[in-house]
Amino acid sequence: MVSVLSVPRCLTALGAVGVLTLTLTGTATAAPPGIPSESTARAQLAALTVAADGSMAGYDRDLFPHWSNQGNNCNTREVVLKRDGSGVTSGSDCYPDTGSWYSPYDGATWYQASDVDIDHVVPLAEAWRTGAARWTTSKRQAFANDLDSPQLIAVTDNVNQEKGDDGPEEWQPPRTAYRCTYAKMWISVKHEYRLTATGAEKSALSGMLDRC
Repeated sequence: MVSVLSVPRCLTALGAVGVLTLTLTGTATAAPPGIPSESTARAQLAALTVAADGSMAGYDRDLFPHWSNQGNNCNTREVVLKRDGSGVTSGSDCYPDTGSWYSPYDGATWYQASDVDIDHVVPLAEAWRTGAARWTTSKRQAFANDLDSPQLIAVTDNVNQEKGDDGPEEWQPPRTAYRCTYAKMWISVKHEYRLTATGAEKSALSGMLDRC
């Protein structure tokens, strides 16, 4: 994989299934929808229930079915690739043939969809141990394919793999300029789905918001 440096990304919230992309000197400016303001994120963070992580017993990614059919031969992954990419074109199968993707986690730009992962901002395993173990499969599927909240974002595949299922107390985007936005996204998703957070996690998120 070959990356090139890109200009900073301007964040613009888009609709859930929209495929709009904007271009600024060749850099995509699409972003997940629903990213809250700093003040809202701080209020949501304060409202999160503090609890120790639950057991991983019984966890399986297949209990969070993804990627779901979104119509027009597109699945959730392909919709996010179109939303977050620049100059994306695809055939009747919806898989991108051309385009570029700027990864705000590390500042790299990629020109093949295979070099890009769709990150679950709050990882599936993290959701499981903080409340999703008690959900129905239908709710877990909705969580894993949520196009209405800032839960899905196209990023460099290796960076996403390095993140794994770590929380912000263990992993934060290597591009420090994005840590404020990442914290707001994480908090919003946890708040919306009423997932718990550890004390260390809340402390890390508060520090990330201090970068805003």
